[in-house]
Amino acid sequence: LTRQQDAWNRHDLEAFMSGYWNSSQLTFFSGARETSGWQPTLERYRQAYQSSGKEMGKLEFSELKIKCFAGDAAFVRGAWKLTMSDGKIPHGLFTLIFRKFPDGWKIVHDHTSAAD
Repeated sequence: LTRQQDAWNRHDLEAFMSGYWNSSQLTFFSGARETSGWQPTLERYRQAYQSSGKEMGKLEFSELKIKCFAGDAAFVRGAWKLTMSDGKIPHGLFTLIFRKFPDGWKIVHDHTSAAD
């Protein structure tokens, strides 16, 4: 997650997405919308944060709580915050499910919510 946060703050979405399982079975839930697959998730991020008139801001993760199951699965809860150039600070909570693959731990499911 630290590598993902650093990649986001460099505005490098491809490096940020390297923390996700590169599979059509990846699931991402946000704003009552389900996105399935690594490529559609990347495109969702691009549309939301890199399209015309959008910005990525500075990302911070906090309040991380990690629970490992067996040796190859983990459940992570935490908070996210974006500091934008206009002073706005969108924030919310997330729940991630990680699996351990030969190339390391990857997010296989992401459920992110934003505060109203």
